[in-house]
Amino acid sequence: MSEEESLLDLTTAHLNTGLRGVPVGTCRTSYVTPGEGVHYCGYPISELAMMSPEDIVFLLFHKELPNLEQSVEFRKELQSRGGIYKEEELEEVLGALPFELGHPMEWLSIGIQTLGMLECVDDWKEDALNLVAKMPRLMGLIFRYREGRLAKPIPSDDLTLPLVGRFTNTLDLENVDKAVMNRVLSTYLVLHMDHGGGNLSTFTGKAVASGHANLYTSMAGAMNALSGPLHGRANQSCFEFVQRIGTSDPAEVERFVRGELEAKRPVFGFGHAVLRAEDPRATAQFAL
Repeated sequence: MSEEESLLDLTTAHLNTGLRGVPVGTCRTSYVTPGEGVHYCGYPISELAMMSPEDIVFLLFHKELPNLEQSVEFRKELQSRGGIYKEEELEEVLGALPFELGHPMEWLSIGIQTLGMLECVDDWKEDALNLVAKMPRLMGLIFRYREGRLAKPIPSDDLTLPLVGRFTNTLDLENVDKAVMNRVLSTYLVLHMDHGGGNLSTFTGKAVASGHANLYTSMAGAMNALSGPLHGRANQSCFEFVQRIGTSDPAEVERFVRGELEAKRPVFGFGHAVLRAEDPRATAQFAL
């Protein structure tokens, strides 16, 4: 791309579009095509969906998939970074929040900001790897505190488990097939790990970081941007929409969707606005 190439003819109409269609930067880790959907470092998401989250994190950091030796070593590195320094102080912050109020994404933003106060080393790569490694425990603690399930002791963080296993271990759910749950969550995590550099949360995180804020502060800002119903929380809206349908019968599903369209209510689905074919991510999720 030439440095002099024109990317956009800016008009006054763009001032109220929320940057839709306006180039805001470049991204070396992922892109989306109308026909094949999300690609991570050149790999279509359909080829990556069943891989482990750890291997996809390696891919996004190194721009190539790990071999077996690299995969083993990277998992060990994440394990060495996973323990939360002064976890009791993080729990004090979570325990002070009103568990019956606030969206989980708001709690996540507060949790990330707290981790930054406790552990930031002001090196973007070190902080990024540390945050990835600590997220399973943080997320598990958030759900335990929000659901008020503290009468039962929270298990110690088992750093020998994979990332998703550490999350479900912290949840300590009863009457749940953990192997199935871990497989579903692993695939779901891979499918949503990176979606290009122009979405709202990525743009917000970069904007905060441009003022030389540390990675934790930048990520907390990104999570606040992600929490809105027109961005990350659209996943929640889609799930709630599917629950409202209440059946897998094709005829009943079509009847319900046509009724929503006739009533001019939104029909929530999977995928990017640029897609002109079925999103491979949706296929992978339903296959589970």
